[in-house]
Amino acid sequence: MSSILKGIAASSGIAIAKAYRLVEPDLSFEEKKVDNPGQEIERFQKAMNTSRSELEVIRDRAKTELGEDKAAIFEAHLLVLSDPELTGPIEDKIKQDSVNAEAALKETADMFVTMFEQMDNEYMQERAADIRDVTKRVLSHLLGVKVLNPSMISEEVIVIAEDLTPSDTAQLNREFVKGFTTNIGGRTSHSAIMARSMEIPAVVGTKEATVEIQNGDMVIVDGLNGEVHINPTEEIIDNYKKEQGHFADQKAEWAKLIDEKSVSKDGHHVELAANIGTPADLEGVRNNGGEGIGLYRTEFLYMGRNELPTEEEQFTSYKEVLEGMEGKPVVVRTLDIGGDKELPYLNLPHEMNPFLGFRAIRLCLEETDLFKVQLRALLRASVYGNLKIMFPMISNLTEFRSAKAILLEVKEELLEEGVSVADHIEVGIMVEIPSTAVLADQFAKEVDFFSIGTNDLIQYTMAADRMNERVSYLYQPYNPAILRMIKMVIDASHKEGKWTGMCGEMAGDEIAIPILLGLGLDEFSMSATSILPARSQLLGISKEEMKTLAEEVLTMSTNEEVIAAVKKAVNL
Repeated sequence: MSSILKGIAASSGIAIAKAYRLVEPDLSFEEKKVDNPGQEIERFQKAMNTSRSELEVIRDRAKTELGEDKAAIFEAHLLVLSDPELTGPIEDKIKQDSVNAEAALKETADMFVTMFEQMDNEYMQERAADIRDVTKRVLSHLLGVKVLNPSMISEEVIVIAEDLTPSDTAQLNREFVKGFTTNIGGRTSHSAIMARSMEIPAVVGTKEATVEIQNGDMVIVDGLNGEVHINPTEEIIDNYKKEQGHFADQKAEWAKLIDEKSVSKDGHHVELAANIGTPADLEGVRNNGGEGIGLYRTEFLYMGRNELPTEEEQFTSYKEVLEGMEGKPVVVRTLDIGGDKELPYLNLPHEMNPFLGFRAIRLCLEETDLFKVQLRALLRASVYGNLKIMFPMISNLTEFRSAKAILLEVKEELLEEGVSVADHIEVGIMVEIPSTAVLADQFAKEVDFFSIGTNDLIQYTMAADRMNERVSYLYQPYNPAILRMIKMVIDASHKEGKWTGMCGEMAGDEIAIPILLGLGLDEFSMSATSILPARSQLLGISKEEMKTLAEEVLTMSTNEEVIAAVKKAVNL
């Protein structure tokens, strides 16, 4: 039976493939007494052997496709499986208490997890996460439940999930994952942002994807209109294949602009840059004519692993990006962890509201050793390209001054060690907190540039969680309150001879681009796939006319009024 789910169009394009449900398995069980403990031990050993074989395959594949650092996670899991300190007590418990293997496994593993988590030693704390993961895998085999691993997908599929964490999304093989759809999330959730950087269609916030879609169902993800078709008819599939063709033709037209400058109809040049998460995204930037990197999200170096990346690992990644951009500007955001981006191995306390909690620069200013390792790697890499450093989540000038002081301290240490550092590195901040936007005139005296992070600025200004589809109607990029803040920031920077960019998703939005051009934004940084459509749009609009439009919309009252005015002015 064919049906349609409505959601939020998060990444453009159309995907047609079978469903792959990436959902947490039910690993619940009851403790039972067993008549034959020896047979139960054999069952446990069989589940261990199956888990070992599975992990060896995953490790080898991870080594080939994701690199040694990702493979190390699975190497650690294999060590846990072969540790008699863990397996011995489990078998003893089955023998002595005559209980089922599931109960013996869980009780013993929980004891070790609790013990390791309470230790001061960071290495031992990390082993707790390994034991938890391995236990889940062995338990799944005891129960006959399949544990899914997104990195192991080997056929063309559309991923169906409640949500996708950044580490889940980073593991998706773009050769086989043709699109995805989730129950929750909005256009600015990290899964949506990653989908755009991977250039795969996505629809998020459907509420019921994991309920309505079963493994193997034929699914169409319409990332242009925010629709998901479940088991569509042949006629619908044929129509969508034609739509895929039209979209491919449109992309071919945009591709002709790859080597063109980003100029308005009246000759005003702006910079169209890309947001990236890893060096692997550089290919997409080049293929879409990016004039720089406006946001390098370095947190992806820290995710999907069991320990912090070393200085050398970070240096290698930063150097690769700087060299790959061949002298074009690269704005690197320092570690922005917190909110929906967690690092389990840091063992940070659970917070009632992590988006407003101990995250980003707040974490770095307290965990200065962690911060200094990243800054050393960045400064060492600075001689290989045009590096600009940006601090996230700055809410007051004291934070900026403290962060910059640590940066200068690290620079002095490197120079004393005889390490080369670039002579001039611009240091700026993300403007994503209303207090910073309001005080932009003071910040502009001390920073080298601003980059407006509208994804968070909008949610903080509107007091609406951008991950919550129930309040997604309050994610209003064109609300005059947001536009006035943006104007304050741009005007403040220009008054001091500085520049302002925007790295939130709003920078690549066809309604926002005419307003931002009129407000005088200098750099638009977006998902790489948005660059060519944005360049095409800019060629058809005049900056002088957009200045008049911007002045007009700033006097309006609602998001809807602004949308209507822009559509009328530029014939959208």
